[in-house]
Amino acid sequence: MEFFNIAKEVRLRSHHKKYLYAYEDEESVILHRRGSSRNARWTVEFINNNKIRLKSLYGKYLAASFTACCFMYTNGAMKVIQMEGSGGYTHRELWMEWEPVTEGDRVKLKTRYGSFLRANGCNLPCRNAVTHDRYPRKLKQDLVLWDVDVLEILPAKSPELQPGTEYKSDSELESIESGSTSSSNFSY
Repeated sequence: MEFFNIAKEVRLRSHHKKYLYAYEDEESVILHRRGSSRNARWTVEFINNNKIRLKSLYGKYLAASFTACCFMYTNGAMKVIQMEGSGGYTHRELWMEWEPVTEGDRVKLKTRYGSFLRANGCNLPCRNAVTHDRYPRKLKQDLVLWDVDVLEILPAKSPELQPGTEYKSDSELESIESGSTSSSNFSY
């Protein structure tokens, strides 16, 4: 999770040296070599229980679907798509949640139901396909490991803005610096 703790925007790179890419049809997700493209940038949204959502430049979320992709070649892996959030918390929204699982300096993204975001090989017909799969042991682990490039970090939170912290007024700070103390504490 530490890859995403400070991240506002990220780019995910597969072991094929291709990036997770939101396709222009605003539905498909593919692997693409153009990491400098805005389509390869994903906004990170935090959810409780160490889960995140990744939002494309089209305002849609990376989501696991139930549609089979290249069935014969990927052992029944399902497509990953861009999906609009409904604003509520529905069963559909659960497929937009990803749990980052750190493996050394890389990360696996796991769905609530135990499948992992997977970068498929360059062979036809699955060329550049992104799927989610239960990660059978015989599968090469590299297919589900991603490098995370943090492109934009979250602004640092000022301690003055932290809730539940007591703060002193300017006059009280001046009196402390001069050696005198006041019995009143101010909270903002």
